[in-house]
Amino acid sequence: GGFAIGRASQGSAVPAGAQEKASPAISGAQRASLPSFADLAAHVSPAVVNIKVTSVEKTVHPGLPFGEEFPFPWFGPQMPQSPEQFKRQGTGSGFVIRKDGLILTNNHVVENAQQITVTLGDKQQYKAKVLGRDPKTDLAVIKIDPKTDLPAAVLGNSDALRVGDWVMAIGNPFGLTNTVTTGIVSAKGRTIGAGPYDSFIQTDAPINPGNSGGPLFNLAGEVVGINTAIYSQSGGNIGIGFAIPINLVKNLVPQLETKGTITRGWLGVTIQPITGDLARSFGLEKTQGALVGDVSANGPADKAGIKRGDVIVSFDGKKIENSSSLPAIVAATPIGKTVPVEILREGATKTVSVAIGKLNDQAAAMEPEHEKSAWGLALQNLQPDDRAQMNLPKKEGVLVQAVVPGSPAADAGIQPGDVILQVNKVPVDSVKGVKAEAAKTKSDKPLLLLVRRVDGSTMYAALSHNVG
Repeated sequence: GGFAIGRASQGSAVPAGAQEKASPAISGAQRASLPSFADLAAHVSPAVVNIKVTSVEKTVHPGLPFGEEFPFPWFGPQMPQSPEQFKRQGTGSGFVIRKDGLILTNNHVVENAQQITVTLGDKQQYKAKVLGRDPKTDLAVIKIDPKTDLPAAVLGNSDALRVGDWVMAIGNPFGLTNTVTTGIVSAKGRTIGAGPYDSFIQTDAPINPGNSGGPLFNLAGEVVGINTAIYSQSGGNIGIGFAIPINLVKNLVPQLETKGTITRGWLGVTIQPITGDLARSFGLEKTQGALVGDVSANGPADKAGIKRGDVIVSFDGKKIENSSSLPAIVAATPIGKTVPVEILREGATKTVSVAIGKLNDQAAAMEPEHEKSAWGLALQNLQPDDRAQMNLPKKEGVLVQAVVPGSPAADAGIQPGDVILQVNKVPVDSVKGVKAEAAKTKSDKPLLLLVRRVDGSTMYAALSHNVG
């Protein structure tokens, strides 16, 4: 089987594995040169907690589907119950962020909880209640009412982390409480498909099932991340773990504590990464920034004058290195705040002011003429009625009927059903128009298409010439 991204939470306790072999003796000089994390572990461990979750689920009695009536009277001593209920237990980690018992953990640790029990480092146990959850960032805030003030973890600055910095993870892997592991920051800004605001810290500090929700500390004893997921073939640690950056969390905690949910900022654009071919097509020197593939009509960006094809390079003073970093920054911006957005347009830099809106989560016959191009596209003209039905401009729109596997079009992500609106930024409304514009493309430059997807969104695609 292949590798898979998995949550670092634990469904049931598993006995420990085989005992490790003793390390050979080392000299005093060697010991002096090796780092010790003992003082750090002793200082921060009291803020880490074990979280046990009980959920009540229903099961169906064998042979008696739920809702089905008995075809005959039951003569046994007791009628079987259908459905039956059973308790499922899981375990995870968390950490105290305020002395009155406010605790951070992962959403997936507590999302189905009927009962939550928090065990402190001194073995005291308390029932906890969920104050707020946010599935999009996998964050949850829970609360206990301790008898005395608790030691609380200090939240650090995850932006200051560098690849190669030492970090320490503390949690309850496989139900083994207060387990300490160390490693380094392996990478930053990782996107693993966990949600719209992916920007994980990757670490090789061993993280296993049960570590979910636990803290990742820097050497100053500050929390820089929340351990969330592992990349594993076996379900155990192979040196690739992921943590939510604590800077992403800081602005969300007050909302979750007081409101239970998150209100996010909205810019009103669809963005995409800038590949090397797209950079060349737009005359960009670097692949940095977020390419605007579509702009929501009457949205904040539209009102500010941001256009399709612009490249957002800075938002509210924060440099946008890649497209994946922009959504989280926008989401954390207060509703109604006016922020400067720096864009690249036709090689020139421009700054516009955008008033951030509120993100809303609810959010025909064809002519037979078609032709297959050298780019791997089978194209077909659209009738005026088709354009009207698709809400397309009168002078834009050529249907992609098929895509040749392995072709430049397939490599660029073009799909059957897409509608080509522009070729090299020139609007097209016929197969001949597409061919004419494509013929102007020099062999050392990619063909730039603006396409409309089936869902109505638009995106840019850069097609490179096949070589060999």
